[in-house]
Amino acid sequence: MADAKDVVLNRIRQALAGAPPAAVAVPRDYDRAPLHGDGDVARFAETVGEYRARVRPVVGAVAPVVATLVPRGGRVAVPADIPGDWVDGLDAVRDAPPLSNAELDEVDAVVTGCAVGIAATGTIVLDAGFAQGRRALTLIPDHHICVVFTRQIVDTVPQAFAALDPLRPLTFISGPSATSDIELNRVEGVHGPRTLDVLIVEG
Repeated sequence: MADAKDVVLNRIRQALAGAPPAAVAVPRDYDRAPLHGDGDVARFAETVGEYRARVRPVVGAVAPVVATLVPRGGRVAVPADIPGDWVDGLDAVRDAPPLSNAELDEVDAVVTGCAVGIAATGTIVLDAGFAQGRRALTLIPDHHICVVFTRQIVDTVPQAFAALDPLRPLTFISGPSATSDIELNRVEGVHGPRTLDVLIVEG
C-alpha cells in the first residue's frame, strides 16, 4: 500500500501530464559589472547597523579607533600580514605560527580587513586574503573588529561576486553571529563573534 506522500506525488504527476506548465524564463542578466568608483557607503553603513553591528567611520589612523573598542591593556589577535599602523600601540598577537583555539578564545578581540563590503545587504566578505587571516581567526574570538575601506564597498551581491575569486574560501558576515529557536528567542555568539565592529575607512 502506497504511503500518503506517494499518493500525493502521483496525483500531481497525473495532473501535470495532462496540462504541462509553460516554461518560465528566468532572467540571468544580473548587473555584475564592477562599479566605476566607490559603492554607496552610506547605505552600507545603514544596512550593517541594522544587523546590530556597530559602525564607526574612520578618518585618519585606524589604531586609535581600535583602542577605544577593546579594554585598556586588552589583547587582540591579528593576521600575520596586518598593517602595523592598524594596531600601533596595542597588545597585538600575530597569528604566526597559528594560534591555538584556546589562545584565540582568550583574546579580547580580533582585528582584520576584508575583501568586499556589500551595501545592499550589509554584508562583509572575507576570502583569507590580505589582512584577513584564516577562518578560525574570525570565528573563535567573541569580538571581531573589521576594517573596510570605502573603495572595497560595492552596491549589489552580483557586483560582489564579480569582484571575488570563487576558488578562495569565502566567508559572508552579516552582523554578529546570531540564531533563534522556534520561539524566536535570539541567541548571539553561537557560531562566531557576539560583537562586530565595522570601521569604515576613507580612501
